This record gives sequence, C-alpha cells and structure tokens, in this order.
Amino acid sequence: MAYILAAIAGVLNMLQSGSNATLNGKLEAGPVVPALVVYLVGILGVLAASPFIGKPAEGLLRNAGTVPWWGWIGGLLGAFYVVVTLTQAKAMGAGPFTAVTLTAAVVASLVLDHFGLLGFDVHPISALRLLGGALMVAGVVLVARF
Repeated sequence: MAYILAAIAGVLNMLQSGSNATLNGKLEAGPVVPALVVYLVGILGVLAASPFIGKPAEGLLRNAGTVPWWGWIGGLLGAFYVVVTLTQAKAMGAGPFTAVTLTAAVVASLVLDHFGLLGFDVHPISALRLLGGALMVAGVVLVARF
C-alpha cells in the first residue's frame, strides 16, 4: 500500500507542477500571490480531510519541544518547491522539469539514506544504488535533450 500511495503522490506532484504553472501564468501577479493561493487551498484540503486522516492535537504542546530543527522547515522547503514550479515548470516542460526534480530527489535520497540524515534509517550506498542514481542522471539528459 505504501508503494501505491507513493506512486500516486508522484503523479499528483507532477500534476501540481502543471497546476501551479497555469495558476502563475493566468494570475500574472508574480509568484507570491499564486504561492499563497496554493498553500491556502492546501490548508483547506487538509482541514477537509482531517476527520479521515488526522489525529487529535492533544500531544502537540507536549511533543513540540522534541522535534529537531529540521522537522520545522518542511513548509519552507515546500514553499521553495512551489515557487520553482510556479516560475520554471512551464518554461522547462513537464518532462524535463520532472526528470530534473525527480533525479535530484533520488541523488539526495542516496546521501540521506547513506548517512541516516534527517531521521532516515541508514541504508548504505551500494554499487547498484550508485548505478541507479547514474542511470537517473542519464535519463535526465535524454529527456531534456530529446
């Protein structure tokens, strides 16, 4: 089930890039207003889904102090991604944009896994994992050039 949900998230991530780029192009307001719209709609979506996916916030205050610094910056990192999709996805095209972002994510994940950074379990880099990363980079070149 986790792999199915991850695959759906990957598809939705690409759809989000196109949606964001269209919003940015049509509003013609620079990336700040469309980014705020993206997050407002996202907040409304989470609130609407919360009865089905959420837990009560009873442990929020008790547990907030245990969250490491990197646990608090996900929204900021997501905001950067949203602004990049707003401003670059349409110009690059869906294929190259997805290939570059996905490959960068895979290469970064190899480092995160190898060193167990940001709370990930350690999964050492092997020759086959390196080969997979190299093939992703080669795939970017092919998608971007042809």
